[in-house]
Amino acid sequence: MTDIVTSRLPHWDGTRVWILARPLTGFAESFAQYFVEVAPGGGSRRPEPAEDAQGAFFVMEGKLTIELSGVRHELGPGGFAYLPPGADYTVANGCDAPARFHWFRKAYDVVAGLDLPEAIITSVAEIAPTPMPDAEGRWETTRFIDPADLRHDMHVTIVTLAPGALIPFMETHVMEHGLYVLQGRGVYRLNQDWVEVGPGDFMWLRAFCPQACYGIGSEPFRYLLYKDVNRHPKLRF
Repeated sequence: MTDIVTSRLPHWDGTRVWILARPLTGFAESFAQYFVEVAPGGGSRRPEPAEDAQGAFFVMEGKLTIELSGVRHELGPGGFAYLPPGADYTVANGCDAPARFHWFRKAYDVVAGLDLPEAIITSVAEIAPTPMPDAEGRWETTRFIDPADLRHDMHVTIVTLAPGALIPFMETHVMEHGLYVLQGRGVYRLNQDWVEVGPGDFMWLRAFCPQACYGIGSEPFRYLLYKDVNRHPKLRF
């Protein structure tokens, strides 16, 4: 996260972007994930260039104003917004400090008979975490999107493990992941390696990467997670 690796984007003012993940043939193909910094007075009136793209924003620092169909929403740290494809929105930082946030982009996978999902504006503080199986309440997931709503083809969640807690099995599945560590330290199994990770570390997992983790240290281990969901695998490209 240094200045020499930032990108600038068309129609974004006072903004610099670290592109953490992008569709890449032979690797993770479903999404792009950006870490974005918008200076005071910066933002965009044309944030999304692709008509079929959906987006999700998670605010890390500062305040981000999203104006959606003429209604202003101010998101502070922990704030979340999901914008479906075709959403009419703008993004701005009207405060005197930089706004820093994650931006997830994915081409929406249309399904006949399913409507597009609606926009979602919420925050971590408004959502009760869901305890995960076989973990005695020490492994929880904060879900910004209803997992039973099949209109959605991507989820963004926050996973929290108490100190010493673990995911009690090795996962291997079709979903692609972007994982950004928010708090604490953990040891993550990636393929055959165990890797210690902490705040600011990013992991980019292709489909079927064996994975597991456990928290270490004295505070909860929390990470922001992207995954693709609820669709048949494509049989040809």
